[in-house]
Formats: sequence, structure tokens, C-alpha cells
Amino acid sequence: MDQRAMLEPNIRTVLVCCGTGCLANGSMDVFRALQKRLEAEGGEFQVRTYTKATGCNGWCEKGPLVKIVPDDITYCNVKASDVPAIVDKTLKKGEVVKKLLYRDPKTKKYFKSHREISFYTKQLKVALRNIGEIDPANIQDYIARDGYQALAKVLKSMSPEQVIDEVQRSGLRGRGGAGFPTGLKWKACASQAAEPRYVVCNGDEGDPGAFMDRSIMEGDPHSVIEGMIIGAYAVGAAAGFIYVRDEYDLAVVNLGRAIEDARRSGYLGDNILGSGFSFDIEIVRGGGAFVCGEETALLASIEGNVGEPRDKYVYPTEKGLWGQPTVINNVESWANVPVIINRGADEWARVGTATSKGTKVFSLVGKVYNTGLVEVPMGTTLREIIFDIGGGIPNGRQFKAVQTGGPSGGCIPASLIDLPVDFDSLTSVGSMMGSGGMIVMDDRTCMVEVARYYLNFLAGESCGKCVPCREGIRRMLEILTRICNAQGHPEDLEILSSLGETLQVASLCGLGKTAPNPVLSTLRYFRDEYVAHIVEKRCPAGVCRSMTEFYIDASLCTGCGLCKKNCPADAISGEIKEVHVIDQDRCIKCGECINNCKFQAVKVR
Repeated sequence: MDQRAMLEPNIRTVLVCCGTGCLANGSMDVFRALQKRLEAEGGEFQVRTYTKATGCNGWCEKGPLVKIVPDDITYCNVKASDVPAIVDKTLKKGEVVKKLLYRDPKTKKYFKSHREISFYTKQLKVALRNIGEIDPANIQDYIARDGYQALAKVLKSMSPEQVIDEVQRSGLRGRGGAGFPTGLKWKACASQAAEPRYVVCNGDEGDPGAFMDRSIMEGDPHSVIEGMIIGAYAVGAAAGFIYVRDEYDLAVVNLGRAIEDARRSGYLGDNILGSGFSFDIEIVRGGGAFVCGEETALLASIEGNVGEPRDKYVYPTEKGLWGQPTVINNVESWANVPVIINRGADEWARVGTATSKGTKVFSLVGKVYNTGLVEVPMGTTLREIIFDIGGGIPNGRQFKAVQTGGPSGGCIPASLIDLPVDFDSLTSVGSMMGSGGMIVMDDRTCMVEVARYYLNFLAGESCGKCVPCREGIRRMLEILTRICNAQGHPEDLEILSSLGETLQVASLCGLGKTAPNPVLSTLRYFRDEYVAHIVEKRCPAGVCRSMTEFYIDASLCTGCGLCKKNCPADAISGEIKEVHVIDQDRCIKCGECINNCKFQAVKVR
């Protein structure tokens, strides 16, 4: 809420989610329609009603979202055509538009406030604290929510050593994937005699399905900037760089505007807040390669070189950007720093587990009702995230697995649904935290194909500098492709395991070392599926077309006609309320029939 609304309770603010996902669904049309309607109303009504375009609210499944405060009303799936009803009923009369409220698919209950909805009730917003609540283009909105207070505190009352000690005591571990202690990294850089020193924000985020860093850069850019200024003061850096994935146009725009506003307000540039400390930030657009998310490849890209990693026998904190001491943290790590300073290390560290402090942001996607962006305390179980926050698995299907950590993460089976989500627990079961991708899979997912899919992605993204990664991933991909095409051999399983273990040990950088995770984890937990593909020439999930045939179980078919209606090949025949039949000669094995059958009548043979 803006400062005026805080001082005048009769001011009503309409917050329209304008994150990338909602923009794709027409939220800017909603925002403009609201502005146009308020202008047409004019007078006192317009004066006392504000509209704000905010960052991502997280609940992407139900976007575009519109929140109205202080009424505490949340509307879902809003279209520009809904604006007259919102203005006439809600803004003028204080009534809710029932059709725009969230309705639980299981209980059929309507909810007025997002605070009552299971998607939000178990979340704890720290890194995402301002997103969806402020206009990212307005620095005053950020300041009104304690923005730049941590910076003022640091510059006026703390030495660089005290700042580093505070971050160390908080237990903050890097949110970019490796989980290295942030304070220890800062201390190592500050101890170097060489100057100049640099701080870098890794906003490359090349993981398929991941958009955590993107949402923070788009929706709350000042939190990242403030964190970087504090980090620069702590390590003695005068210059910083934000490396942003090239496809993130809105993030670049919002970050650029925020940097300019911070300069004009005295938070960036020379003699910040009259302290004598000077620091500035430059945006660098990424090279478009997944491997540039690896910190040494990222540094090479900033320098204008090919984004290839190097061996870390010397760490960037000693010799990083242009051979100088450099601290690199990801977007979410930087966004946590102001909160640690404002609240104090002990208070911040009350959340989480003994070895994984604080919260973690995840992009929850895949076969789950409530897809979107979630932030939970470290140690929250997979069950709580997938079923309580995510709402469970749609269409009556069964939960099968979840992959964490992006394309290099492992696949965790349903039997481990009560696993706490923290750095060490995920590593212990063959996965990893990564940057925070979480992809939910149901029983229609072939785990062999999942492993093949991610190896195919990683083969294309390998920079090719080291032989184990370049050749090892390709050989593993060739074997997985043969298995999915019903051409696998029993000895392939041992070869995959051996190759995977070699990559983990011999690869130059994190891409190659973690690339085998999808394969090794699926071999560990879903070996029976590999055996079915190789020995029985059968895909249990009905995904691999060369070894799949669908049929309709006459004892379960109700003749509803959904399978016939959704078949793109017109391969299904049958009258309403009569048993349907699949013509195998016409069937293209796309799986739409089994996906749309509510009675589990379509089977895999």
C-alpha cells in the first residue's frame, strides 16, 4: 500500500498483478480498463481510488489476479470485461463479485480473501515480501515498506566486519543452488588485499520451469539493489553487475528504472547517504546459454568472453571478474540481506532448520492444481508443498514423483512425500535444492522419458569444454533414446550408472557434475520402469509411443464421450452411454484419451 493510503484509511487501492505470467493472460488490459473507467468516473471517487500494476502474486494458475485493499478482496482470472462489475459493485457499493472469487475445486467453497486460501496460508514471504504489494516502478512504494532502512543502518552504525558477522550468524546459504554460506564467501573476499573488488548478482536462471529470480527482479528490484549495496560495503567493492537472462525483458526494464531512481535518491553512486561510501551497479544481459548460470562462466560472459567455466582451484573471491576478488550471489540471496540486517541475524535464523536457515522460494509447476511461485520455511515437507499449498494432483490421478533443482535435479518418488525440503535432506536422496524449480509428476509420467528429456536439454547446453561432460552426456542420451524406442539392452543400466558416476567426478563444472542426477535418481527409485522398457518392451505410463497401445476397459467405460471428443485422430467410436472402442490403426498414441477419461477406463496395453 502507498504512503497516502496508509495515512488515509478511506483510500482504496486496486492492485493488478502485472508479472510476466499475468501479462501473458491480459492483465495489462485489465489495468488499463480500470484506469480508463476511473478517469471516466472522475471527481472524489477517482481521487480516493488508486490502481497499481504490481509484480507476480505467485498464484499463476489463477491469474490475472486483482486485489482490493483495505477491503481484503482477491479476484481470480479477471478479464477486462469484468472491470465494470468490479467498479460498480465492489468499488462503489462494497459488494463482492462472486463469480470472480476463488472456489475450491474440492469443497466448492468460495473465498473472499487470498489470506484464507490454502495456497497462501502455509507460505512465509521473506524474499517475496513486497511482490504483489507494491508498484516496482515506484521507489516510494519500496521505501514505505522499510526499503533502504537496512542500508541506512549499515552505513550509519555498522562496520564492514560487523555486517559480515551478521550475515554469517544468520546462516544464510546461497539460494542459487550450491548452498554455500554467504557470510563465509563475503569474508573470504573482504580478506583479499587486491583491489578493486566487485559484487555480482546472478540473475541468469536458465532452468526450464523456473521463474523465482525473474519474479523478484520484476516485482521488487530495489530489494536486490539494496542487498547488493550492503554486500559491496561489507567487502569493499565500488562496482557491481546484475547479470540478467537475455529473455527477461521486463526484469531489465524494471531493474534499470530502479537503478536510476536509487541514484537520484542518493542510494547509489558517489557518497551514498553522506557516508563517504561510493558504489554503482550496471546491468549486463546474459549470453543466452544455460551454462552461464555457473559463476565462472558468468564472469567470463561479463568480461565479453565466451561463457565457458573454468576449474575452481582459485575461487572468484580470490580471482574473479577481471582477475579481481569478486562475490557472486543469486537474486534471492541478495533480496534476503536487507531483512537480515533489519530484523537481526538471530531473528531471521529462527525460521528453517539447523543447517538450512530461512525460507526458500520455489516455482511449483507440473501436475498440481495450484501452479505458481511459493515461499516456505526450510524444512517444510514435500507433502505440505504439493498437497496443502499446491492443492494435490488434478483429474483424480496419483502423485508419482517430484523433481527438484532444475534439469540437473533428481526425481524424488511418492514414497518420500514426507521428506523435509532443505539443502541436506534433498542431497541425501539424490536430488538438490538448485535454484528452486519443483516439477510435480503424476502416474501418467514416464520416468525413463523424463531422464531422457533432461539429458537432451543438458546435451544442448553443455559448453563442450571438458570431455566428460561433452561426450558423457551424449552417450547417456543415446542409450536413453534407444530405451525409449524399445531398443534397449539389459547391460544399458550398468553403463548408465557407470557413465553417471564418471561425470560426477570428472566434469569441470557444476553442469556436468550434476547432469547425471535425473538418470541416477530414476534408476534408483524407478528401476522397474527401465526393466519394463528393456525386457518387456512396454512403457507402463503409456508415454513412449513405439511400445504403447491404449484400449478401453469395457467394465469401466460409461460412454460419456470425452475420449472421443478429445481424440485428434478420430480413432475412437461409440455412442453416448455405450462402451467406446479405439481403432488401433488410426490411433496416434498421443494419450489424450487417457488424459481426459474421468473414470480411468482407458488403459495401457
